[in-house]
Amino acid sequence: MIEHHPRKLTAVLAALLLGGGGGAFAVASFGPDPSALPVREVLEAVEPQGLSEQAEALDAHVFNLYRSDAVRASDTVESLLGRLGISDPAAAAYLRQDATVRTQMLGRPGRAVRAEATASHSLARLTARWVPDDSGNFRRLVVERGEDGRFASRVETAPLSAAVRLGSGTIRSSLYAAVDESHIPDEVAMQVADIFSAEIDFHRGLRKGDRFSVVYEALEADGEPLRTGRVLSVEFVNSGKTHHALWFQEPGQKGGYFSLDGKSLTSSYLASPMEFSRVTSGFAMRFHPILQKWRAHLGVDYGAPTGTPVRTVGDGIVEFAGWQNGFGNVVIVKHNAADQTVYAHLSRILVKPRQAVEQGQRIGAVGSTGWATGPHLHFEFRVNGAHQNPIHVAKRSQAYTLSAAARPAFDKLARSMQSQLAAASQALVAGAE
Repeated sequence: MIEHHPRKLTAVLAALLLGGGGGAFAVASFGPDPSALPVREVLEAVEPQGLSEQAEALDAHVFNLYRSDAVRASDTVESLLGRLGISDPAAAAYLRQDATVRTQMLGRPGRAVRAEATASHSLARLTARWVPDDSGNFRRLVVERGEDGRFASRVETAPLSAAVRLGSGTIRSSLYAAVDESHIPDEVAMQVADIFSAEIDFHRGLRKGDRFSVVYEALEADGEPLRTGRVLSVEFVNSGKTHHALWFQEPGQKGGYFSLDGKSLTSSYLASPMEFSRVTSGFAMRFHPILQKWRAHLGVDYGAPTGTPVRTVGDGIVEFAGWQNGFGNVVIVKHNAADQTVYAHLSRILVKPRQAVEQGQRIGAVGSTGWATGPHLHFEFRVNGAHQNPIHVAKRSQAYTLSAAARPAFDKLARSMQSQLAAASQALVAGAE
């Protein structure tokens, strides 16, 4: 057990030690001195069962084998069963002809699959789990062999459960490489980059030796993580300066991230319409690759592969979604009376005109439609119709402050999160040693 979960064990031990008083490592004694207790020696003869009786007991017990994997895009029934250690022609034949299996498992890369096999490698039960939407539920496909030897399938719906996890890491090349090395989901890195986007330049400002600790939710199905939830708190040390953030939602208000002293870190707009990308053309004069002349570039281009998700940088209403001349497939979002954002050259559009959208919601995917020489996103920010540099405008703060009534609950949460972040940090130190 320890070999399989060393990080979790270290984090738990660190949390227990830190709870003893400000990081001082000590073990308190709550009982009498063991040397003063009476000692009584008991000797008893034990007669083991004979080998034949033990063998009969083993033969009577049914040992089933369990193995988990994930569906791959290229999977056939045979290749999937082979990785799961199943050798069962009858099961393979059933899975090939079952409509539910074909539509909900095969051709669905990434879906978690678990198989229960008999000692002879026949299939007893197979389950596949996935999250269909943001409802907080997951779906479970179950294929089971009955007592008559026949298979049957069904799809069940059950609620996801949230588990709190700790993680920490050190920057050696990039944030994404650090979370991979620490076995933290990439989604956590994306959220951290968004949280500190106004304070840390994650493209050019990271330094070797920068470190982070994070507390986040893992949304689980039947005890197995299926989706990464929200980052609950994070500490990031960049160039010697420590940044903190924690999630807090005041009753009746929209939740957001705050520093430990209660200052809002939530901006009106995300720094980027994509979770991770590179700027290929900024807000400046440039030589247009199609028109072959110099002209003002009124937005920012982000290079990314076709199909990369595009998100709205702020809350608003979809003002336009469709084809528009050189922009190709384009979405225009109106955020308020003055602010408007444009997302162009999309390969597909996921929203409709007059639809309300929330900050971070996916509205389309990167493409090369319209006047584009390759896959990228052209992003514009307009204020009262005038084009502004999106990178500058996106950092405007909402200046939201906590109410006096919410302050005690916030301070209590901040103290709790500081303890958890300290535990995560100790795990990093212990791992380095």
